[in-house]
Amino acid sequence: MLHSRKLHYIDEIARAGSIRKAAQRLNVASSAINRQILALEEELGVPIFERLPRGLRLTAAGELCIEHIREVLKAYDKLETRVRGLKMPQGGRVSMVSTVGLAAGPLPEIVARFVEQHPRMRLQLAIDGATTTANPVLSGEVDLGIGFNIPATAGLRTLATFDIPIGVVLPPDHRLAKEEGPLELAKVVQEPLVLAQSGMSLRSMINLILAPLPAPVEPVVESAGPETLRHLVKRGTGLSFLNPLDVIGDCRRGELVFRPLAEPHRRQQPLKIFARSRATLDTAASLFVEFLLGELTVLVAEMEAKGHVPKQNASGFVGRE
Repeated sequence: MLHSRKLHYIDEIARAGSIRKAAQRLNVASSAINRQILALEEELGVPIFERLPRGLRLTAAGELCIEHIREVLKAYDKLETRVRGLKMPQGGRVSMVSTVGLAAGPLPEIVARFVEQHPRMRLQLAIDGATTTANPVLSGEVDLGIGFNIPATAGLRTLATFDIPIGVVLPPDHRLAKEEGPLELAKVVQEPLVLAQSGMSLRSMINLILAPLPAPVEPVVESAGPETLRHLVKRGTGLSFLNPLDVIGDCRRGELVFRPLAEPHRRQQPLKIFARSRATLDTAASLFVEFLLGELTVLVAEMEAKGHVPKQNASGFVGRE
């Protein structure tokens, strides 16, 4: 290895929060890990961990140290990937974090098709909430992030964006599903509603849609899971507000109907693919982003043809680096 196992030890302690847990995960003696910590602290001249009664916590110097360590480990992983790529063309490894809605919607099918076309590629997919999806990308734990309503964040760069409107999801036999054109909000809120749970970014967007109404709207069910909301709509429990990507598979199978909202109540949910500003995408990550962007462009074109989303172009991706 081009770097000391000390870096792996420090990284694992920061993740585990204790020497004992890190030792168990790494299958090494606790004393060996402790020696590496003490050696690094002596070398730096400052403590990198605060010793607590029930574990360890990074100091301010430790935070700087762990950021550097993860950059080094990530760079070494990329080097290994490139070296393997000399022997196995189109090989590599990509890690990504996604918001819950996409992971429960079109993303698994996109990942499956990518793996079918690139069988030597290896993908790691983590799932997180919109408010924390940026964190694994910022820390260097993963290469890429994708999600709705990702706020502008220092240290991140946007590779591509799409504007996906929130609309109404109905059972195909519902009377409103048979109406032509966008649905009036006043008609929709007269029906029972099943909505995203309070505190979720999607619910914040829905609240903006509902804000102009003269009276508050009380959903019959609230849930953090898009798949739960889809199931409830299919059962006839109520209508929901989601975006067309959330239900594109259900709509193709004729199990659900998506209808846009009439103006002025339509709101866009920005879909963003992003990476760390200071990190250069390797060949594997760039290849996956190109594939992902192509797949999303096809999906958006399908939704445009149905009138579910406005005409648009993805923006921001600069190609392979």
